[in-house]
Amino acid sequence: MDENSNRRELVIAGLLLLLVITIGVLGYIQIDNFSFIDSLYMTVITISTVGYGEVKELTDGGKLFTSGLILASLVILGYFISIITQNLVHSQLSFFYAINNKKNRAKKMENHVIVVGYGRNGKQVVNELLTLGLKIIVIDQNHELIINNMGRSARFIEGDATNDEVLVKAGINTARSLISTLPNDADNLYVVLTARSLKHDLKIISRASNDSSEKKLRMAGVDNVVMPERVGGAHMATLIAQPDIVEFLDHLSIHSDTPTQLVEIMCDELPFELINKPIREIGIRRKSGANIIGFKTATGDFIINPSPETKLMPNSKLFVLGTKEQISHMREIMSDTGSQS
Repeated sequence: MDENSNRRELVIAGLLLLLVITIGVLGYIQIDNFSFIDSLYMTVITISTVGYGEVKELTDGGKLFTSGLILASLVILGYFISIITQNLVHSQLSFFYAINNKKNRAKKMENHVIVVGYGRNGKQVVNELLTLGLKIIVIDQNHELIINNMGRSARFIEGDATNDEVLVKAGINTARSLISTLPNDADNLYVVLTARSLKHDLKIISRASNDSSEKKLRMAGVDNVVMPERVGGAHMATLIAQPDIVEFLDHLSIHSDTPTQLVEIMCDELPFELINKPIREIGIRRKSGANIIGFKTATGDFIINPSPETKLMPNSKLFVLGTKEQISHMREIMSDTGSQS
């Protein structure tokens, strides 16, 4: 609930309470000929249900009016108190959120991922990235959502990601990538355009709903487009046609807590002595048990199951499959091989 909505409900509750008091005062004046002060006093003690005695003996009409006033006041006064309480709690949460946000801004975030939108897709993206130990900043316009997620490992920023100031606040200049998961393709397009204008080398991934939007997003500068409907449909079809393949792939994971992992290794991170050498000379599979199942060349071409003669070139990448222990052993072998060369 936003600030304007809170203020509007508070005004409505106050006007309803004032209306009840006015009706009470006028009612006692008309029915039992009370003075203005006595009518106001009777109205206040009736609405507040404090239980004081009447200032004068009430007629039957006065008693019926008092009964109705009590019933009406219970509902309206209860509503008024609930709105006051809600606004006090909301103000306190906003205060603590502001303090927390200020502290977070003081900590300069670098090499992080900006996730735009915290719906079903956005939430899944954030959970996966946190599992991998990455630093996350989430941008969403829902104030209540931001308040409810205070204290999480990911930082939350309230705002419109098509706004330059909001993306700068999220540290786009030092971010490694941005993922836009908004349900509206036009909103994703605006986010991509804004982000690309602020940082030309930022890796950008966006959600899309149809082929037409995918083309526009790629023209706007997005690196990868994901269509959840297409991915989900292909997955379900494969479950019917080749279910064992799906189950096999489910056993492969990039998470560090699973038995079998699929990891990527930049060749630039390897010892300098290994560059320009063929995979065969390192003997990864024979020595560690891990398997090099893919290779990405410096020009962006993918080679599945590369031959032993494939050379480790600068700006290329290895895709390795194995257990946590095998991959750890493989890294040690590469490090030792480099130091011995």
